[in-house]
Amino acid sequence: MQLEDLRLVYYALADEIRLKILKLLIDNKELCVCELQPILNISQPNLSFHLRILRDANLVNVKKEGKWKYYSINKENEILKVNLPFIQSLEIKEKIQPNICKIEKK
Repeated sequence: MQLEDLRLVYYALADEIRLKILKLLIDNKELCVCELQPILNISQPNLSFHLRILRDANLVNVKKEGKWKYYSINKENEILKVNLPFIQSLEIKEKIQPNICKIEKK
């Protein structure tokens, strides 16, 4: 791992919204932007900004299915593995609600 990789990971982990995203992904295995946006109550461009930072830090994986992108935790990231117990222990009030992308996926 390079110094820049370490900096990107800790920069990504230093934000409350990105920590909430990671916690939600841990709890739900995989989520679409259309599920995350109403939970976090932020604009789609703002959410995309945070997801890009998480992707750049190699903390999340993205899988495209049709017009939807599904995000999941990158379990191969060594720094994330070390921090996982702390992120898992976070208590957040936001809960996943059924959303249109899950209905259309079927």
